Parts: sequence; C-alpha cells; structure tokens
Amino acid sequence: MSIEQTIKLLSDRVQQHSTTMLTEEAVKTAVVLPFLQSLGYDVFNPTEVIPEFNADAVGKKGEKVDYAIKIDDTIRILIECKPITVQLERVHLAQLFRYFTVTTAKFAILTNGRHFQFYSDLDEPNKLDARPFLTFDLAEPQAHVLAELKKFEKKGFNVEAILADAERLRYTSAVKAQIQKLMDEPPEELVRLVAAPLHSGRFTAQIIDQFRGLVKSAFRDMVREAVQVRLSSALATTETPAEETPESASDIVTTQDEIDGYLMIKAIVAGTIKPARVVMRDQKSYCGILVDNNNRRPLARLHFNRSTKYVGLFDGESEERVQLGSLDDIYDLSDRLRETASRYAD
Repeated sequence: MSIEQTIKLLSDRVQQHSTTMLTEEAVKTAVVLPFLQSLGYDVFNPTEVIPEFNADAVGKKGEKVDYAIKIDDTIRILIECKPITVQLERVHLAQLFRYFTVTTAKFAILTNGRHFQFYSDLDEPNKLDARPFLTFDLAEPQAHVLAELKKFEKKGFNVEAILADAERLRYTSAVKAQIQKLMDEPPEELVRLVAAPLHSGRFTAQIIDQFRGLVKSAFRDMVREAVQVRLSSALATTETPAEETPESASDIVTTQDEIDGYLMIKAIVAGTIKPARVVMRDQKSYCGILVDNNNRRPLARLHFNRSTKYVGLFDGESEERVQLGSLDDIYDLSDRLRETASRYAD
C-alpha cells in the first residue's frame, strides 16, 4: 500500500475511531505502526524498528522512547507517542531531548496519533530544536505534506536532502502561522495601514472595529478568489494525455513544492515569453512545465517525487537533469531557462 493510500486510510480511521485511541498503545497499533510500514520499514523486525528503546547514557532509570528506527544499522529517527486526547506541548519533548543528544538520531517525531511534529537539530548540532520543522494533522492531510513524508521512506532516505528543505519548511510554516493570525485577528496597526487611504477622519475605536471586520472579510474573499482562479486555470490548461487512463490520472498528486517550482520558473521567463503561455502539466514520474501546453515545447521538468530533487533542462539536444539543494537553486538556472524560453518566443 502506498503512502498516499495509507494516509487516506489512517485519516479515515482517526476521524471515525478517535474515541477508542485513548492510550499510547492504541495510538501505536492503530496509527504509528501502519504509518511506519507504509514508509517501507519492517515493523516486525525489532532490530530495525526498535520498541521501547533505552539508551543507558541518558541516566534516567526506566525512561524509554517508544520507537527508534535504524537505517543502515544506524539510529536515525526517534518516535514518542501520546494518547490522542493529549495536546502536544514542549513538555512532551523531554525524553526526545535527552535521547537525541546521546544517539546518532537526526530526526525526532512526536505524535498523538492525529497530530505529528517532526524535529531535527537545525539550530545547534546534536541538540533537538524546540520548534518542529514540519507539522501535520492526519485528520486533514494536504498534498504538500505527502511529498515531505515521502522523503522519510526507507528506500530513499537521505539525511542531507531532508535537512536541506527542513530549514525552509520551518520558516515557511512559521510565516504561514503569522499570516493566519493576522487574517483571523487583524491588529490595530494593520487595520490603520489598510484603512488610512480610505478614511479621512479620526480613527476612533468604533471606526477601528468597523474596519477590522472589513479587513477580515477581505482576507477571506481574497483567499477564496485565489483558490477559484487556480482551479479555473487548472481546468482550462490541464489535459489528460491520451495514453493515460482515468485510474492512473487519479494517482497523480501535485505537491506544494511542484507548484512553487512552477511559479518560480514562470516568473524567471516572464521577460522572455508571456507568463500565460507557461503551463504546468503533472505526470506520475515528473511535473512538466510546457509552453502553450504543448508537449513538443518543453521548458523544464520537475523531478520532485524522490528525496533528491532535480530540474530537467532543455537548452541542449536532450533533457539534462540538474540536482537541487533547495528550491532556491532554481534561480541559479535562470539564464538556461530563459534561453529555452527564447526558442518559443514566436
């Protein structure tokens, strides 16, 4: 069963049976073990997925971490589980903090079966960060999260590749949280900034409250309209190749990284060809960036369905794949992308 299928199954399970997952053991059995199995780990091999892991160097008698995962005979991931009714807080990281320091682990996962928090040592080597670089709600899975989870699959596990994106993910998540906070409860400074060109009189408390409600409504409308525009664009420009069956098309998941990469490339070549001509067409094995939605006019390909990301370039006789350390490396390819785009500037 693929990770996409497993996440869908576990999401349904959490939504329908969360009232029965009131103990750590229930969470482990119903969610954590199937989750690890979908990532390719042998949950029945206690030398690979080690339950009740104990490190003597920690110095806390009887204190254990729920699971430690070995990859190539080296401990790489620590997992701590809590009942689904527990709200995950920093206090629950205590054991992971201690074990992370004295083992070779590079990642730690804290979960209550519904909410997952992924940690590493981005701030200080061998010391667990206080803030996760990835969080997700299993009851409401999102496409971009599936792409991040695939990086933890056993068959393609690459510490450097995961860490390369972890820093960006951490700050992106923090920025999103701040923007969401501003949208939900606009502070007076933001309300005044937005309302200043629209209101010539004095800003009384009543006026501030009035505009605060308008700002909140405007935020909601902008998000809704942006979603509608993207859906309309996708319906207008995305075609299912003739050789692809409806069943295979349903397996395609467009990730947030692919969307971000597409938008970056579209912006890079905007001065060479009209942005409206640049179209994204996702496939199973790669995400194609085409000019005029024409397979004979490839601009680039995003090979993001693996732990190491590549961009396929077409400024030569055939596709050349260039490895990315992070999405920002796409900007280093600007000249080559513009050169390819110039061939279609007719």
